[in-house]
Amino acid sequence: MGDLTVNKDDRKLVELINSGKEGIGIIKPFERDIFLFDTHVAGTTHIVGIEDIEPHLNIGEKLHFFREPDNMHDEAAILVMTKNEVKIGYVPKKDNIIFSRLMDAGKILFGRISEKEMRGKWLRIKMEIYLHE
Repeated sequence: MGDLTVNKDDRKLVELINSGKEGIGIIKPFERDIFLFDTHVAGTTHIVGIEDIEPHLNIGEKLHFFREPDNMHDEAAILVMTKNEVKIGYVPKKDNIIFSRLMDAGKILFGRISEKEMRGKWLRIKMEIYLHE
């Protein structure tokens, strides 16, 4: 299998293509977002400064997904980042097998924050997963 690592330049290219900004001019005639699944963001307790990030997360905000096939804990790992490229966690391991396969096949998946709640030092973030087609 080839190298599937995503670097910062790749992330910016994906964001640029998906944003439709800066005169890219890619016409996608039947473009739509398809709701796939409700879940939560896993691992928020391991994010340093999550209490400072929480006020900047808004209901309905788009979350970007990036594959981490070299993740030593889970080869199907999907990193979840804010629009400002701030890591907030992962798609839960119990939910990521099909989504990682879709992403590996070139499909664009993303999340949207549906709920959030600080519980002490733990931030619970519920999200909806979408396929952009």
